[in-house]
Amino acid sequence: MSTSTEAKAVIETRLIHRFHRRATTLLTEAAVLSSVPLPALAELREFLVKNLRHHHETEDRLLWPMIAAAAPHVAERFAVLSEEHDELDAALDALEAVPVVQGADRLRLERAAGAVRSLVHRHLEHEEPLLLPALREHVSPQQWAAFSNEVIATSPPEAAYLIVGFLDQVGTQEEVALVLSALPEPAQQFVPAMRDQAHVALAVLISSGSKPSGRLLVVAADR
Repeated sequence: MSTSTEAKAVIETRLIHRFHRRATTLLTEAAVLSSVPLPALAELREFLVKNLRHHHETEDRLLWPMIAAAAPHVAERFAVLSEEHDELDAALDALEAVPVVQGADRLRLERAAGAVRSLVHRHLEHEEPLLLPALREHVSPQQWAAFSNEVIATSPPEAAYLIVGFLDQVGTQEEVALVLSALPEPAQQFVPAMRDQAHVALAVLISSGSKPSGRLLVVAADR
C-alpha cells in the first residue's frame, strides 16, 4: 500500500495493530520453547503488558473523546470497545502474575499469553471496522499529530527498542519510516541501534525455521 493514498492516522494504526497481533502471537509461541531463555520471555512479557495497556488507555482517554466530539453518533460504539479494553486489562493482570523463573510452568505462561492473544485479535477485528473510517472522516492531520505526540511522550520505556523490530517485521519500509518519523529528533539518532538490538532480541524468541516474513504478515494481518 502506498502511503500517499491513505491518511497517516490509518497507516499508523494499521501498523501498530499488526505489531500487537505479532507480539502477542510471538509470546504465546515462545513461551513453551525450551530454547528461549527465561530473561527473553520476561522482557517480552513486560514489554507487551505495558505497551498494550498504554495503547488502550490513550485510546480511552484521548482518541475516543476526540472522535466522539466530531461524531457523537458513534460514541456508544466506542464505549463498547472500552468495555473490551477492561476485559483485556484483566487478562493482562493474569499474564503479569505468571512467574517467569527457573522451574516455573511454561504452559501456564503459554495459556495466559494465549488468552491475551485471543482477546487482542478479537478486539482488533471489532475495532478496525469502526476506528479506521472514523480516523479518515473525523480526525484531522493536526489532531492526529497531537495525539501521536502524546502517545510517544508517554510510552513505556521498558524494552522500547522492540517496537522498531516488530514494526520491521510487519510493515513495509515506507510504512515503518512514516511511523518512526514521528519520534522526536533527538531520538532519531538511536533508531539504527534500536533496530539492531531488536533484531537480535527477536531472533532469540523465534524458533528456527519459523521466522516470519514481513510481507506475509502484512497480507495476513489485513485480511
